[in-house]
Amino acid sequence: MLITRILTAAVLAGAFIPALFLLPTGAWSALSLLVIAACAVEWAGLSGVHGRLWQAGYGACIAGCALAVMLSFLSTTSWYVAASLFWLLTVPWLLFKGRLPKSLVFKLAAGVLALVPAGLAMMEIRNLSPGLLLSLMAIVWISDSAAYFSGRAWGRRKLASAISPGKTWEGVYGALVCVLVYAIICTMTLEHIVIPRWLSEGDAMLLISIFWLALAVLGILGDLLESLFKRTAGVKDSGSLLPGHGGILDRVDALLPILPVSAIFYLR
Repeated sequence: MLITRILTAAVLAGAFIPALFLLPTGAWSALSLLVIAACAVEWAGLSGVHGRLWQAGYGACIAGCALAVMLSFLSTTSWYVAASLFWLLTVPWLLFKGRLPKSLVFKLAAGVLALVPAGLAMMEIRNLSPGLLLSLMAIVWISDSAAYFSGRAWGRRKLASAISPGKTWEGVYGALVCVLVYAIICTMTLEHIVIPRWLSEGDAMLLISIFWLALAVLGILGDLLESLFKRTAGVKDSGSLLPGHGGILDRVDALLPILPVSAIFYLR
């Protein structure tokens, strides 16, 4: 299973990184819309929408909403703020309760707040700097890997046993330590990429470290929220497209809160 996950991740990285740096803006926007549409199809399935046609329709609506916002040239800040409030207030409340409302409307509305701003941020941050977007995405990859290995080595106390039995507090601590080291290294070596223009270099290392640690925590919330949706739906994975990983939503769940919050921080 681990070998399959590593091979799939290597193939994805081999395709994704060249696309991130080489695709023209329009093609990258189309790819971003395709990704969030695919995530929306899986979100609809986890929410209880039956039938491929209805799920595809929801995916098209999510991508169409993001496209409409971009083409209207209106400010995306309100979308990022709404998404941030959703992840900082609503999601912790849902995780504390350990269950989702039965309302299909609520679940699909939550998908709008989770997916549309993430898609917008994926496009706008890349337009600002492909290297910055890659650096932010690497927070999730480092956090996930560190949590997995430290959890297996030292994991004793369950983080949320009713939602995701495999996650432990020791895994969280390992993830945060590795993200902290990563933030310090990036601030020292990639300052022209990861330090926003409005931030004084004298305060950069401390503030970037704190902010990226907060992003790592948000990524864990994204992971747990998708786990709650899967537990409610009674499935192990959101899909089966990616061997060893499940669906596309399984691969990007932790990015969903990170991207809009990062957009507020870096695009101001």
